[in-house]
Parts: sequence; structure tokens; C-alpha cells
Amino acid sequence: MVTKTEETELNQLENQVENGGGGVWEYLCLVRKLKVRRSELVLKHGLSILNDPGKRSSLGPDEWTLYEQVAIAAMDCQSLGAAQNCIKVLQKKFPESKRVGKLEALLLEAKGMWEEAEKAYSILLEDNPLDQVIHKRKVAMAKAQGKPSLAIEHLNKYLEVFMADHDAWRELAEIYVSLQMYKQAAFCYEELILSQPTLPLYHLAYAEVLYTIGGQENLIAARKYYASTIDLTGGKSTRALFGICLCGSAIAQLSKGRNKEDKDMAAPELQSLAATALEKEYKQKAPAKLNLLSSALRSLKL
Repeated sequence: MVTKTEETELNQLENQVENGGGGVWEYLCLVRKLKVRRSELVLKHGLSILNDPGKRSSLGPDEWTLYEQVAIAAMDCQSLGAAQNCIKVLQKKFPESKRVGKLEALLLEAKGMWEEAEKAYSILLEDNPLDQVIHKRKVAMAKAQGKPSLAIEHLNKYLEVFMADHDAWRELAEIYVSLQMYKQAAFCYEELILSQPTLPLYHLAYAEVLYTIGGQENLIAARKYYASTIDLTGGKSTRALFGICLCGSAIAQLSKGRNKEDKDMAAPELQSLAATALEKEYKQKAPAKLNLLSSALRSLKL
């Protein structure tokens, strides 16, 4: 993650470069170091160095790193001709390089040559089955082709080996949600909460999946995770406060006509606290919408 100090430094250097104040190479190095995407500027200023024989030769071995950086930026910008030219130079210099092989596969992918790209990635995986980047590219290709089931298959195989990859679990959960496979998504969020129990984002996402599945047991569990989200955010999650109110209302509806113990599960005092907190927040931050909020809360019979 880029810190505020690093972002400030990057923006200052970017303004300097764009206004002709020099520092192009330093800027390109910083973009690479921080792993941020500034593709249009990298392509523009990277090519200005690569197309100047004097500037290019002054880089020494870093010349090849710049070719790689510019090739990736060019693919981002759909300047596939520029990307291909950079990759050709690298192929000539490093004919057996697997790193260059990845760029070749990326170019096939950028051209929409899915079968060829898939074959290229499969060959690379034969040499290094634990290459995480290639596994993730296969997932990205499946999504780009509108094949979520294939993306799920690739992600599940990947997670059998790299179980600690939080981003992969979250990606899998989001695909499941998009397919309305909520029970499978819930499992993914359970894994994320187990590995990072203090991250409110996962508690909130899990609560919303449980609420969507519905049923008294799931609604009660969803309310608990909405409550933990509020706790972890110091009471600053508006979405979780709404979730408490929605869960309470849904539980009350399901408990109609049942015994007192079932009705008590609606926990009206908790709903009341959440509603009061919401009204207080709206008064401070969005007073013009307070009436709308009050109307919504009344519709939930709070």
C-alpha cells in the first residue's frame, strides 16, 4: 500500500516531469517501486528515453527493465504495436527467458487471442507450477471472456495451494455473490474472518451474505456480524447500523405469532440504539436527508 508521503512524492515528481522540469527516470523508477499504475505517462516518458539512443545507453542494465515496464504500460493503453516492439527487443536479448515469456502471453491476452494465451500460460506453469501471477492471469482471462464458472474453477485450484491469499478468497467470494451462490460466498468470508478477524470489511460482507440468504438463524448471525463491524469501526459504519435495523425488522416479521422467546430474538433495544445512532449521524452529516431516513426507519416499524 502506498503511504501518503509516497503518494505526495510521486505526485510532485509527476508534476515536475509533466512541466518539463526533468526527473523522468526518477519518476519511472518510483512508479515501478511503488507498483502503481500510471500507464499513459509511463508509456509516454518511457518511450521518450527508449527512442533516444544516448539516453537509452546511459541506463546500462536498467534498459531492459524499462523495456519491460513500457511494454506492460503499452498493453494497458492498448498500444499493442509499441508493446510488441518492446517485447521483440527483449526476446532478442533474452531468447530463453520465462519472464519475457510472460510478456508474450500477456500480449496474446491483450489481443484477445485467448486460446493461444491459455497455451502459453500452461507451458509456463509446467516449468513453474507455483507461479502465482500466471494462475491469477488465467482467472482474469476467464472473467474477461464472461466465464465465471471457469474463473471459480481456477481460483479453487489456486487456493488449494495458496490458502493464505486473502485477495483470492475475496475475489472468489465476489464471483459467487455475482452468481447468487451465497452459501459458497459465505464460506469464503468465513475463511477471511478466520485469517483476519479484526478487519471490519469481511465482517460486513459476511453479514450481508447471511442477511441475503435469510431465515431466522442466518438473520441472527448476520446481526452479530453487523454488530462486530460497528465495534471494529468504533461505531462509524453506517451500513452496519442499517443492517442491524433490517435484521431486527426481518426477525420480528418471522417471529409473528410465535412464543415470547422467539419474539425476544428481535432484540428491539438493539434496533432502537442503531436507529438512534443513524439519526444522530444523519443530523451531523446529511441533515437534508434526515426526513428520508426517519421515513425508512418507520417503514421498518422501529
